[in-house]
Amino acid sequence: MHLLIVSGLSGSGKTVALHTLEDAGYFCVDNLPLPLLPDLIDQVRQGHYDTESDRHLAVGVDVRSGLEALEGFSGLLTQLRADGVQVEVLFLQAASEVLLRRYHLTRRRHPLARDGVPLVEAIDRESEWLGHVAAEADLTVDTSRLSMHDLARTLRDRIGERGEHELSLQFQSFGFKHGAPLDSDFVFDVRCLPNPHYESNLAALTGRDQPVCEFLERHAEVAAMFDSIQGFLSQWLPRLLDDHRSYVTVSIGCTGGQHRSVYLVERLAAAWQDREHVTVSTRHRELGKQ
Repeated sequence: MHLLIVSGLSGSGKTVALHTLEDAGYFCVDNLPLPLLPDLIDQVRQGHYDTESDRHLAVGVDVRSGLEALEGFSGLLTQLRADGVQVEVLFLQAASEVLLRRYHLTRRRHPLARDGVPLVEAIDRESEWLGHVAAEADLTVDTSRLSMHDLARTLRDRIGERGEHELSLQFQSFGFKHGAPLDSDFVFDVRCLPNPHYESNLAALTGRDQPVCEFLERHAEVAAMFDSIQGFLSQWLPRLLDDHRSYVTVSIGCTGGQHRSVYLVERLAAAWQDREHVTVSTRHRELGKQ
């Protein structure tokens, strides 16, 4: 059985995630008290539910389970894995100011904003409570800059398209002036490379456009940067596969996230596209805003 535990901060997109997984064929249960999880697994295994998803179960877990249950999360995972359950943890997060804005727009009540607790304090307290879950995450997704449709597409790319025993490898470009992403396993800073932004005929283009590619390929340091990153990944990603890692996010950052980082993400994705046991996806964080 494959169990995917879906957790994260309130307002970060857990409902969207569960709906996306349900569409992908998962049997989904939201807000299940953690102590009941082993019983649910037994029920599904014994065929008490009219579903063929006995191999694909997704369960939403959040602060409503209570602090005591969340503190025992690591032990519960150990118990489930000892019982032969293939468990993965998806954790969704977003910047505090984004969560505040989402709550003000929807006027929903935060589950910890009670007894006079201000919303900003409730968000901070929730992040602390869920620290035990976040520390166990196999895949962390920062939804600060994702729409509902972007999040659904990201999960389909990273979870729905990944085969069993495959590594989901995402290459992500971003601009440092907009903040570094929170969901990276590796971050490479390429701001030292020649910047097409200062070429008047290239500034409005992106790293996907041929004139920008040709400009960057004329500079030896760009090729050297690609070779360095590619060499690092070639050495260490197989070790992560051997360690049964399922998800890795590699983020490449330049100043604005439009030229150099986009170009390198496209080149790296192409280099890894046909690797055995690896499923590759790309995301250009800043281009999605245009």
